[in-house]
Amino acid sequence: MLSPRTITCFGNQYNMAHTLRYRQVHLDFHTSPEITGIGEQFDEAHWQQTLKRGHVDSITLFATCHHGYAYYDTKVGERHPHLAFDLLRKQFDATKAIDVNAPIYLTAGVNNWAAYNHPEWREVGYDGRYMGWACDITQAGFHTICFNTPYLDLLCDQIREVVKLFPNCDGIFLDIISQRQCCCKWCLASMDEAGLDATIEADRVTNADAVLLKYYQATTEAVKAFDADMPVFHNSGHISPGKRDILRYFSHLELESLPTGGWGYDHFPQSARYVAQLPHDVLGMTGKFHTTWGEFGGFKHPNALRYECAAMIAHGTKCSVGDQLHPSGKLDESTYNLIGAAYAEVEAKEVYCDGAQNVADIGLLSSVAINPSAGREVHSDVGAARIMLEGHFLFNVLDSEMDFTPYKLLILPDDVAVDDRLKAKLDIYLSQGGKLLLTGSSGLNTDRTACLWDIGATLEGISPFQPDYILPAAHLRPDFCQSPMVMYLPSTRLKVAAGESLGDIYDPYFNRTFKHFCSHQHAPNQPETSGYQLGVQHGQITYLAHPVFTLYAGYGSVAYRRFITAVIDHLLGDHRTVRTNMPSSARVSLTHQLEHDRYILHLLYANTITRGGPLELSGGTVRANQPIEVIEELTPLPDVCVDIKLPVPVGSASTPLSQSQLATQQEAGQLRIQLPRLVNHELIVLK
Repeated sequence: MLSPRTITCFGNQYNMAHTLRYRQVHLDFHTSPEITGIGEQFDEAHWQQTLKRGHVDSITLFATCHHGYAYYDTKVGERHPHLAFDLLRKQFDATKAIDVNAPIYLTAGVNNWAAYNHPEWREVGYDGRYMGWACDITQAGFHTICFNTPYLDLLCDQIREVVKLFPNCDGIFLDIISQRQCCCKWCLASMDEAGLDATIEADRVTNADAVLLKYYQATTEAVKAFDADMPVFHNSGHISPGKRDILRYFSHLELESLPTGGWGYDHFPQSARYVAQLPHDVLGMTGKFHTTWGEFGGFKHPNALRYECAAMIAHGTKCSVGDQLHPSGKLDESTYNLIGAAYAEVEAKEVYCDGAQNVADIGLLSSVAINPSAGREVHSDVGAARIMLEGHFLFNVLDSEMDFTPYKLLILPDDVAVDDRLKAKLDIYLSQGGKLLLTGSSGLNTDRTACLWDIGATLEGISPFQPDYILPAAHLRPDFCQSPMVMYLPSTRLKVAAGESLGDIYDPYFNRTFKHFCSHQHAPNQPETSGYQLGVQHGQITYLAHPVFTLYAGYGSVAYRRFITAVIDHLLGDHRTVRTNMPSSARVSLTHQLEHDRYILHLLYANTITRGGPLELSGGTVRANQPIEVIEELTPLPDVCVDIKLPVPVGSASTPLSQSQLATQQEAGQLRIQLPRLVNHELIVLK
């Protein structure tokens, strides 16, 4: 652990004393009170041997679980009724004895023991019904508790008890942190006291935000009651771009993103590219499960976990793998063989990841960060991140407070509303030579009749046609598509004047209605152009009339991606840092280890496939099954070529784990690296 230090970021103070390890396990232990023999098969030697076999250097242990029971000798709550000893103490001591870190978990937002004993503490909706996961009385599942009730006092007492009993633990993990628009008697009273009207949704949201802030303040104070440097993480399953007001309560960040659990393989890189700019150490979090949390007996293929852990370190985070302990207290050997296969590789690569900073050409200004009310994820952000990943662009995800100056290009995807403050900041960026790509309604007024900048074109509002068609200029056109291609969302009517047209829009004969329709879907395009253009480039600003990133998120058309990447590639020109011949499913990232005077090029490739399908289940499962993105085989990728431009000359390119020097060619400031074969992940050191 580093000596404590405090830094200022975005006007807030952050304690940066906590440094994470690279190979963590998050050991879920949500155990029903109806199950007997809890922890009876715990064996210290087996526990230690299994963690060593898994190459684990940190493991989150449970003090309390969602069922609400404790696994230690508590005077605040209630120990699990079928646990005869202090299981947490046994696990903790065995773990620390082999120099493995042991942060401790407490449930927060859901607690069935508290809900059964105090049903008045549950979150209540405006309609008078319980809110949360399991709302009906007879529904199996966990109950959501309101943080505005006396439950918060109970939770803080439990936290203080745990940190006093385990003063040398490596942090506190608090789970399920959210607050809905609750109308319990305490929330109604606090709204009334604050002059809020419970019948107005905006006022209920305001109250919920205030209650959540009270939670952060109270629980963080409890965590640090005996040690001001005790680490704490509050888990809500996502780190929302722009939500920086709560970061002062976090010692580090954990990015929950189980690819097979509904997140998919593109979610984690998008999150990682945002937190890379924050002053926190970061864990990525996946799971060993075939599906998601709570899956006893579910195993993903070892190759999938190898890829997921490689992706974490390639995107600048450390690793956490979710597991769930059997009620017997015995670690599952198959699970730790699975984890060990991935973590052995991570252990060998750690030295090339410590202190490494992501290198990026493009800053992607998050729509969620500008408009938090849009939700956790929006199509424009998702589509833009996928374009970045599949086009092998080096990028970071930004909020409006971050520094724009390092980036050669800023992208405002589809629906970024620009206020006066952001406009002024973007003007400074443009005055320093930066380039701007606007799409859809980004940077426009509300009726799309004017842009905030001179784009060398006039705007005439939203097109009356949906869909319409585009034919990009020859240098932007997909090589397999020389005819107008359909765009399923409306465009802005754009007429180019002083700028350079990027291609034409073709209108359909008509919109599909009962009065006039053609064929099975939309009408075809008219043979003549509409007289409007699909985009314009004028000086340092480029504008595309369609919400292209939203369209790509929704349709995934290769033609869309080829067009959008051609536009971005044209804007970067000779200033693009990395180009490669790898397929769109491969991933590229570049980091800089300043301390060691070297760059690290990460190349990733795994062929994902969607398997399974909708299947209604009963008899104990929580939900119907859905298709799952799976990695099984790691197909070798031959003859990989990467062209890279760095601000300093490169003396050598090597793959240190295989101790191989790579064939390189240097020409006009560009280095060409040739890799005969890529399997899963290659780490190339450039000195």
